[in-house]
Parts: sequence; C-alpha cells; structure tokens
Amino acid sequence: MPTQEQVLEALKKVRFPGLSRDIVSFGFVRDIKVDGGSVTFTIHFQTENPAVGQQLARDAEAATRSIAGVSNVNVKLEIAPRQAAGPATGGQANILEGVRYKIAVASGKGGVGKSTVSTNLSLALRSLGYTVGLLDADIYGPSQQMMLGIEGRPQIDEHDEKIIPMENHGVKTMSLGLITDPDTPVIWRGPMVMKALDQFLTDVKWGELDFMIIDLPPGTGDAQLTLTQKVPLTGAVVVTTPQDVALIDARKGLAMFRKVNVPVMGIVENMSYFICRHCGQREEIFGHGGGKRTAEMLGVPFLGEVPIDPKVVVGGDSGEPIVVLDPPSAAAQAFRDIAAKIVAQIESGAPGHTHGVHEHAHIH
Repeated sequence: MPTQEQVLEALKKVRFPGLSRDIVSFGFVRDIKVDGGSVTFTIHFQTENPAVGQQLARDAEAATRSIAGVSNVNVKLEIAPRQAAGPATGGQANILEGVRYKIAVASGKGGVGKSTVSTNLSLALRSLGYTVGLLDADIYGPSQQMMLGIEGRPQIDEHDEKIIPMENHGVKTMSLGLITDPDTPVIWRGPMVMKALDQFLTDVKWGELDFMIIDLPPGTGDAQLTLTQKVPLTGAVVVTTPQDVALIDARKGLAMFRKVNVPVMGIVENMSYFICRHCGQREEIFGHGGGKRTAEMLGVPFLGEVPIDPKVVVGGDSGEPIVVLDPPSAAAQAFRDIAAKIVAQIESGAPGHTHGVHEHAHIH
C-alpha cells in the first residue's frame, strides 16, 4: 500500500508554475490522507492567476498516480486571496505586521554592492524622518552588523521571549552575524536557512516601523523565493552595476519578482562612475547607462546612479556608512534621492511606477 512519505516524495517533483522550486518545499501541501489505494491532500497557496491552480492539480494528480498501488487521487485546492500589505500585495498578513512598508533589496549576482545599498537606503529613509528596520537575510554573507557598527549579542525579552533587535544610527537591525562566530563560515542546508529566516521574521521584536529594508542574498534561490512568498512585500529594488554581465543577472532578479507578483520599484546602478578628487573629472570606469537602459527596456523605474567613492568602503568597514560619514557627498545625496523616489512611489499608491518626487515625504 502507498504511504504518506511516498506521496510527499512524488509531490516534490511538482514545480510551482514559472519557478524552479517544488510545492512541498514551499509548504503548500497539507492534510495528506492515504486510505488503501485512495490518496487525498490539499494544496494551499496564493495566486492571482486561476490557471495556476488547474495546472498544479493536474501535475500533482499525475505525480501521485505514478506511485504503485494508487488507484484514486483527490486533490483539493485552497487558493487564498493575496493579503493587502500597504500599497502592494502578497505574503502572509501577520508577518512583520507592525511594519508598514517592506522593501526587498536584491541582486541577480554577488559583488554589486547590494548590502551597501541596503544599509545606506535604510539610513537615507531614517534621515527623512521615518522609523526603519534592516533585516539582513543574506544568511551566507551577513555583513550589516559590521556596516552599522554593531557589536555584542542581541538580548531576549523576558516577557515574550522574543529577540530584541540591535540598533545603531537610529536603525534597528537583525543579522545572523550578530549570533554566530564571525570567523566561522555558514555551511547550512536549505531547511536550516529557512528556519533562521523564519525566526528573523516571527521571533524578533521589531515593533512599529514605517519601513523594513530586507537585504536578500544574491541570486534567485530558495531564500529569496521563501521570503517573497512569506513576507507581504511592498516592493523590491534591484541593484546592478553598469557592466553587461551584471545587467543580465539583474534581469533574472526582475523576472523572479514578477513571477511572484512583487512590484519592482526600480533599478539602482551602483558603482556607476568615479569622480577624481584631484581634478573633479567624472570617469565611467565600468561603462555607463546600462542600468537605465535595462530599466527602460523592462518597463521599470530607474531609481538612480551611485558613484564610486572610497569613503563608501571606509564607512562600511568602520560602521559609519556614507550617508552618516559624509552627508554632503555625491554618494550620500544619491542614496537620499533614491529614498525619496521610493517614498514618492508609495505615496502615489503604485509601487513600480515613476512619479514626481516630493520635496518632503508625507507618509505619516
């Protein structure tokens, strides 16, 4: 006779349409019952496309019927409506419920300065008068504790046993780097990574915040897909550099967010150009304009160019990011402009669309 374990193994071969991940690892399969040759189970998920449910039911039934001894399969679909989360939709409504706007910062590849953008964007929003949290979801390369100049270990609240996020420069943060040995590499399998991310989302006492910036790992793997499914994201920002190879990877990141119905608020071109401190001449070391062309080609806003500045590196290493270290600098101004454009999109109620930037933000 077939077993529940056999049914789960068979369903691990069923991919969610448009994604590379299976419905079991997403946690969509529930209430498996095996009665002789009859198998019943429920697939619970969120989508705005009714055809997705029909395809999943067909694929799941075919996979289950391939098990020896199965004579009858009953697939129940529970298609939950996407919950509103600020101006955008998606995710679980009770995740980070005290946070008004949740913005993921992503990149298709490593080495483009995504964590630097996440940190300085958080500080730029803080400088505009908002309360801000920074969730370092880059499990394999946590760096926000260093970039924000935070040392020590987070405390546990005695009353509700939740982790109290640490804070510097007015930004609350939680990072795996705060609870692990900095010299020990993180060698975790997928389920362990997901468990750590779950804890950051549900067991940290974030409180009431205007913005949460979520620094995603580079690429389009399990951690990114899990977060985009679980967190009701307001939108996503994709970081790239001017080179063609980085832009190709940025397009993959944009495609991932579109498949899971997360609005892409725009592209940031980091390391866009260099200004010589001796002569003031602008040098476009890696080429120029690729980020803007990619944004235009894909129909998403271009949020801005961040120049190369040695102080960005110094500030990141010393715990004083450029927005704090040198507010008048071109790089710091670029981050404030990007923050203002994000605020303007949210005020318009249409993340992922360009509108005029307000001189001052009025979300409150």
